[in-house]
Amino acid sequence: MNSAYFDDIDELTLRRARNGESAAFARLYDRYAKPAYNLALRMLGDSAAAEDVVQEVFLRLFDRVRGYRGDAPFGAWLRRLVANASIDELRRRRWLESEAELPVSQLPQTRAMGEAQVEAWQALMSLPATARAIVILHEIEGFTHGEMALMFGQSESYSKSVLSRALQRLRADLAPPDTEGAVAAANAPRSSSSSSSAPDTPTGELPRNTHHAIV
Repeated sequence: MNSAYFDDIDELTLRRARNGESAAFARLYDRYAKPAYNLALRMLGDSAAAEDVVQEVFLRLFDRVRGYRGDAPFGAWLRRLVANASIDELRRRRWLESEAELPVSQLPQTRAMGEAQVEAWQALMSLPATARAIVILHEIEGFTHGEMALMFGQSESYSKSVLSRALQRLRADLAPPDTEGAVAAANAPRSSSSSSSAPDTPTGELPRNTHHAIV
């Protein structure tokens, strides 16, 4: 979970932002622009698209902050805005329907990466856009399948199925050569006698090296 979003911002700043004070908005931007950009970049895999999303979110925030009711921490509320804006950008670019891989040149370059981290990023970016977004939102950002059902306009079983297939692919792509057979066996379809319960429950978790590379 991206804990940077859950750090509180003081109530005085929020109150001043609701009143339209530019200094308060500047403080909100300074506090949340970087985590907002990082989330958009992870979901989109394209720095220019991520910058567009951040700009759009903070332009809209000037009006939308007046509707913030405090039901959740402000950072968590803003995080949902960024995630929804990123999904909208994926739809606008028709990337949600695409099965194509992103070019390696679009890998995030937010920090120096070791070989293992680059490999993990490449594996993640090789996923179709919908699968990549669901992995990021569920495994890294902590969104539930119920929340993602609303965000994608799909059922909970849809995101569970996409996540399960994506995790299987990541495990296979990142498995050391001497463990590929074991991974294939673990990812093989279960027999009918063992698959009758919870068929749409994702199997496994995000590979640890992938998790560490993208958090």
